[in-house]
Amino acid sequence: MGGLNTSLIFLSAGLFMGWSLGANDAANIFGTAVGTKMIKFRTAAIIASVFVVIGATFSGSGASQSLGELGKINALAGAFTVSASAAITVTYMTSKGLSVSTSQAIVGAIMGWNIFSGYKTNPEVIYKIAGTWVFAPILSAIFAIILYLIIRAFLANIKIHVVTLDQYTRYALVIVGAFGAYSLGANNISNVMGLYIDVSPFKSISLVGNLTLSSTQILFFIGGLSVALGICTYSGRVMKTVGSGILKMSPISAFISVLATSLVLFLFSNESLREFLLSRNLPAFPLVPVSQSQVLIGAILGIGIAKGNKNINYRQLGGIGLGWILTPIMSMVISYVALAVMQNVFMFEVYK
Repeated sequence: MGGLNTSLIFLSAGLFMGWSLGANDAANIFGTAVGTKMIKFRTAAIIASVFVVIGATFSGSGASQSLGELGKINALAGAFTVSASAAITVTYMTSKGLSVSTSQAIVGAIMGWNIFSGYKTNPEVIYKIAGTWVFAPILSAIFAIILYLIIRAFLANIKIHVVTLDQYTRYALVIVGAFGAYSLGANNISNVMGLYIDVSPFKSISLVGNLTLSSTQILFFIGGLSVALGICTYSGRVMKTVGSGILKMSPISAFISVLATSLVLFLFSNESLREFLLSRNLPAFPLVPVSQSQVLIGAILGIGIAKGNKNINYRQLGGIGLGWILTPIMSMVISYVALAVMQNVFMFEVYK
């Protein structure tokens, strides 16, 4: 029992990271809907919380493989320190109202562990992960532009009362928000609990019928609950920043930005889709944790481009861009220093 209690204490850093994800990245799923006042914050928080847990538990294993390739953290105290370092970085950025990337934070923290432990980093894995930081926002912008043009043409050729359109848009925002929360849980739960897969204290359990939850699924379920807690308690400020701070958007634009973001997250986390494409010798998306913040902002910029670059708040965008640059660097430094303290002051084994 003592060993389990110790393990749960070390898991607290992952739960802190989950809370930070909910407060920051997960908030962005409904940020545009809340920012345009189409959905109340309470409604958005409940829907996002439910679907992020489902996505994390049942579809979260795919993207976690890339983090394991980047750095196989083999000591529970090391996983705790790395996760806590990333969470501290994200929480600090969130307190400044910046929409930062938890993916960048966790990658930076793992790099700090690699440097401290002497673990050799595979440059191909770095290129694969970092490449998505560029490609994913561009892909999201392209999706947003295409969706904007299609929907604009569709609305121009139908006659619908503005009140009816408003109601349909609310329903659409709820649906794509649920899809986005599911995709976020599937893609980004690896940032929360992926470090603990090799040192998980849980055993597989059998539920009703033939349903079985593996050790990893239990880990991801608990992590999903911490994400939900972050959504409900501390996501309002970031929702306002992303929802209305970069580009003043209509409810239709809000729908497009969330749908484009959700599609990109889904593509980078769906194992079945990847296997289907590879089996037919087609190019497939890598299963990596994608920066949801970057993808959403790419979608918002895509809408701005489709509208002719009007009303884009470049000052706000520049501040967010600065946060993206500082996040992995800050997280790496904090991780390295924290590992040194854990090993040399508190005498914990942070690597084997």
